[in-house]
Amino acid sequence: MQDTEKSLGLLADLIDRAARAGADAADAVLVEGVSLTLCRRLGKPESVDRAESADVGLRAFIGKRQAIVSSSDTSADALDELVERAVAMARAVPEDPHCGLADADILASSFPDLDICEKDEPTPETLAEMAGRAEDAARAVPGVTNSEGAEATWAATTIAMAASNGFAGAYSRSRHGLSVSVLAGEGTAMERDYDYASAVFSGDLDSAEEVGRRAGEKAVARLNPRKIASAKVPVIYDPRVSRSLLGHLAGAINGSSVARGTTFLKDKLAQRIFPDAITIVDDPLRPRGLRSRPFDAEGLASGRRNIVDGGVLSTWIMDLRSARQLGMESTGHASRGTSSPPSPSASNLYMEPGPSSPEDIIADIGSGFYITELIGFGVDGITGDYSRGACGQWIEDGELAYPVSEVTVAGNLADMFANITAARDLEFRYGTDAPTVRVDGMTVAGI
Repeated sequence: MQDTEKSLGLLADLIDRAARAGADAADAVLVEGVSLTLCRRLGKPESVDRAESADVGLRAFIGKRQAIVSSSDTSADALDELVERAVAMARAVPEDPHCGLADADILASSFPDLDICEKDEPTPETLAEMAGRAEDAARAVPGVTNSEGAEATWAATTIAMAASNGFAGAYSRSRHGLSVSVLAGEGTAMERDYDYASAVFSGDLDSAEEVGRRAGEKAVARLNPRKIASAKVPVIYDPRVSRSLLGHLAGAINGSSVARGTTFLKDKLAQRIFPDAITIVDDPLRPRGLRSRPFDAEGLASGRRNIVDGGVLSTWIMDLRSARQLGMESTGHASRGTSSPPSPSASNLYMEPGPSSPEDIIADIGSGFYITELIGFGVDGITGDYSRGACGQWIEDGELAYPVSEVTVAGNLADMFANITAARDLEFRYGTDAPTVRVDGMTVAGI
């Protein structure tokens, strides 16, 4: 991994340069990363990619004006030019009354060890062998006839941040990933599906054989889909797609959207929007979490929060700017890259599991739809209207009966949230996670 002391020294020097150039305040971010990706298809190596990058971004303030300039060149001359441009732009842009650094008394003062970085880089041979085992397992599933390939990846990133308010901090994180995509059937009746796994540590990944087997079985399960008549029925979201509902929630309670009034939940703080049994958590301090971080992108301490507590919306997701707009305090959810200002973003977001098994929440459904894949982006964050293409399995008499495709599921997120039931099969696999969930009263549009 990168030398964090050296990175922080570079940022401190950059901030000093900005002050000498006339900036009233400044912060800077340095992101250094390395990644390795191996692809195999039909039992043969297809590609090997390795990438290394380093990007630095400076945000300069002149009063209530701010400007950001980034560069991948960290030489002395390039940094001089970076500072000159950032300060000149800050003098020219319109004022933003809500911008600015955090006060020193609310900055993070200690950084917990979250165990989010595996320091040993895997060899290309290790990743190739893993991808090969996954593809072999998928192709061994009866009915699988072709492969789009398997991919094994590793990446490590160091993030360093410093600011003229006295903050300085850095951390490193890693991620391992494995994916495989295969086809089942023949000719025009072929179907495709995939599976993947990701984890901070390689030892926490699902086995290559398990990932491959799941991909093959999912592809075969989609063969010979039927058309269905339009109906209003209960809909079951597989965990692979149920997490998308949390993504829609996070967007609707994003402090920037709330401040602009462009969300259907803008007046729902401290009100019940889910059933009593639903609790949704954001936990940036979860050990080995895929999106864990010891501090946010403005140097504030991170902490676990119940975003929805017993069905009640308890907080917005805010950075400093949106909190100032709303007359509130930041929730420590600032995120940023090197070329953009901070903005609110969730970390390890998940819905707590319910008491029942997936089979239990399906058992009383006479006719319904089990969704395994969603298509398109037909969600209106202002009104909550929801309409997406979907594939999956039709439910009859409490059992998965046959595959269906070319279906649209529609409703309104406010109604959907109010009619959710969570199963107990939560697994932390994606960074945003939910168990199998049931949503009653949705419209499924078929033929």
